Amino acid sequence: MLTRYRTIRGEASKEIVIKKSRFIGYAKPVESEEEAVAFIDEIKRLHRTATHNCSAYVVGERDQHQKASDDGEPSGTAGKPILEVIKNKGLKNVVVVVTRYFGGIMLGAGGLVRAYTDGAVAGIEAAGEIEMVLHREVFVEVDYTWYGKLENELHGRGTRLGGTEFTDSVTVLCLPEAPDAEAFVAWMTDLTQGQARITAGEERYYIDGE
Repeated sequence: MLTRYRTIRGEASKEIVIKKSRFIGYAKPVESEEEAVAFIDEIKRLHRTATHNCSAYVVGERDQHQKASDDGEPSGTAGKPILEVIKNKGLKNVVVVVTRYFGGIMLGAGGLVRAYTDGAVAGIEAAGEIEMVLHREVFVEVDYTWYGKLENELHGRGTRLGGTEFTDSVTVLCLPEAPDAEAFVAWMTDLTQGQARITAGEERYYIDGE
């Protein structure tokens, strides 16, 4: 799994007007090619009367699934520019659809490329770019006598925490970045003089800085 990657926060859209043509940029994070295709079909159903619904997506850990559609616009003037926006921003697992309602003024090939580029950028900016970071769940169970020191040390280290459970003992869900998990467990063992009961859990992605 990738230790980190850039994507977008959630589904969003934004409309821009260029020479009386309406361009609506839609962007959505997706986990599979099937999900990307389903979103494109959804926007096409939503805008059945639109002149064009052009799209592109990049999906997969190695960007192995990529596709662009001009949906009737001159070849290379719509889908490819949308795809290039996604790739140039270094985004993964993202689908973008730019819907066009023709306003009566021809834009020419260069104008279409710029318009669909701007539409894609608008949709992505509305969605918000984020970075996802892979973390490892590490459950640390200690007696109450250790909790104060543990809490202070974790705060000082800036460790991401997932919650604390108070029962007969205290269990803190720590979320170190995945590559640092082994070193974190060693540090925690040393810190508690081997008295902590440490259990490694799953790897999960979290938004960087949140």
